Amino acid sequence: MIKTDSRYNLYINILKEELVPAMGCTEPICLAYAAAKAKEVLGEMPDKVDILASGNIIKNVKSVIVPNTNGMKGLKSSVAIGIVGGDPSKELEVIANVTPEQKQKTQEFLDTIPMTITHINCQEQLDVTIKLYKNEKSASVRISGFHTNIVHIQKDNETIFESSTISKPSAELTDRSILSIEGIYDFANSVDIEDVKELLERQLKYNKAISDEGLKNDWGANIGSLLLNNYGNDVKIKAKAWAAAGSDARMNGCEMPVIINSGSGNQGITVSMPVLAYAKEYNINEEQIYRALVVSNLTAIHQKTSIGRLSAYCGAISAGCAAGCGIAYLMGENLETISKTLANSLAITSGVICDGAKASCAAKIAMAVESGIIGYNMCKNHKNFCDGDGIIGYGVENTVKNIGTLASKGMRETDNVIIKVMTEQN
Repeated sequence: MIKTDSRYNLYINILKEELVPAMGCTEPICLAYAAAKAKEVLGEMPDKVDILASGNIIKNVKSVIVPNTNGMKGLKSSVAIGIVGGDPSKELEVIANVTPEQKQKTQEFLDTIPMTITHINCQEQLDVTIKLYKNEKSASVRISGFHTNIVHIQKDNETIFESSTISKPSAELTDRSILSIEGIYDFANSVDIEDVKELLERQLKYNKAISDEGLKNDWGANIGSLLLNNYGNDVKIKAKAWAAAGSDARMNGCEMPVIINSGSGNQGITVSMPVLAYAKEYNINEEQIYRALVVSNLTAIHQKTSIGRLSAYCGAISAGCAAGCGIAYLMGENLETISKTLANSLAITSGVICDGAKASCAAKIAMAVESGIIGYNMCKNHKNFCDGDGIIGYGVENTVKNIGTLASKGMRETDNVIIKVMTEQN
């Protein structure tokens, strides 16, 4: 793909839009960002708070620890820390600079300020409105479609901002429909490394740091260290363990930032750490590593375009299968092998549910990376699942399309049941 190709700069833009830093699980951070922005609009501390959230926000915030809160969980904690200590100019790092005093004030806020939570039924899977009140004054901020996409701001009874894309927030992003596995492979082969090096260098630096933290210390269920301690030090184990360990730390309150993919830190870790593990094992040169990361990152984004930011379909699966494609590219495989790797791996684990962000995400990541590696090794051994079998389509693009239909349409009722179970259980 030459630089004058109309797709070239669009592919670059997609990577720039997606590979951004975030601290903590992005759904609590989305709430904190909306709350911090609403506080900025109100201009003072509120005496009442209303939280309106889609089911997938409720699901993904319920059980995950919010960083910089001394171990708090849930929607109210996410909103409270955003109000008390958030800096909206930092977007997904909105609570990165919270002070010890602000942590204490957050608990006091939760103890004294009335806060309500309303589950809203809406078309968008990611939809949040935070309303703040102070005597007769009020302010509200709505985010919809993706985690930083503010579509409405109101102060008192006056609308001070409304996005022209409120009914389709994804229009704010570069059109992802231009992505294809063939195009991604072509782009990875020909991209000027200087155009992507800074992005990918940062992804490796941030995500390896939190992976190391997850392996070194006690976070969650310690899936990463469990894998290494019980299954050995083979590269296939390291690939799974390095990815899982980052999630171990991140899902359980680690305050280190990660570089996300498709709006998710877990997915950002999953597309990058297995590729790095294989690169270290086989002493792959830096340029080839970056080109492989282009494949894994864009393949994950390509899948998520039709799945959606949030759904009942576990995002680790698309990321783990994409990591398998990145590993295949790293090892010098061609387009056909990469395409078969994706189809094979998706046939293995598609259907794993997302029941919210929490410690078990690390185990799902390990299984997703395993399926990516199996899918690749199947193809290397000339053993592939057949086109037309089950959800595998005739050609990789039809397989990606089928997975998107399964996740966005077929699993919608599954999502409703998951949310119902999670919100009604004792």
